[in-house]
Amino acid sequence: MKGKFLSIATNIALALIVLAVGLVGFWDVSAEAVSTESDILYYNGREESGGVSLTFNVYEGTEIVAEILDILDDYSAKATFFIGGAWADDNIDCVREICMRGHELGSHGYFHKDHSKMSRAANLEEIRPSVKLIEMICGQSVKLFAPPSGAFSENTIDACAEMDLKVIMWSRDTIDWRDKEVDLLVGRATNNLKPGEIILMHPKEQTVEALPEILNYLGEHGLKAVTVSENIGE
Repeated sequence: MKGKFLSIATNIALALIVLAVGLVGFWDVSAEAVSTESDILYYNGREESGGVSLTFNVYEGTEIVAEILDILDDYSAKATFFIGGAWADDNIDCVREICMRGHELGSHGYFHKDHSKMSRAANLEEIRPSVKLIEMICGQSVKLFAPPSGAFSENTIDACAEMDLKVIMWSRDTIDWRDKEVDLLVGRATNNLKPGEIILMHPKEQTVEALPEILNYLGEHGLKAVTVSENIGE
């Protein structure tokens, strides 16, 4: 009953957030755009971090996320999960578990839209509710946004600057949402891997198979799996 009550309360709070954001967006359409900040867009972290960041974009695969968390625990590795709001709303316990295991959470938008085609106001309306929901679930600030499919525009950058969010891309894409060959995914993640890199993954069965090999590679080459914020120096 307690979990059901919490879910209902969260949904009510989210509805109020969406309504408030919608009203802000309505009045903000003609507002002057925030100046683009060159230091909020990242494709890499810092070499001096001595680590690399494993990132997981999540809009599905709740059971697979649980498997990923267990593997990360086995290797004492930390990762950054970019959470879709629509998924988080239906998987509150899983989102909270990610947080409790010591991993970093960022926003992946709410409905997996193409942010490159959206106005500044529309970007705000899509990103802000997801940030607020994750913050409500975990009780900690969200400081990172990863645009779905890597699609963004100056409007996206402006909106994220207003929300004090860093925009996170990647230096390596495993393309695990398309390809199922484990050796291929491991190679994309590890070949000539350098400190400071950001590796993009998703909760897929083939990713679960590849992840231990990737983590073994990191250990054998003196690299540590660190959160994006640690990697970029936040």
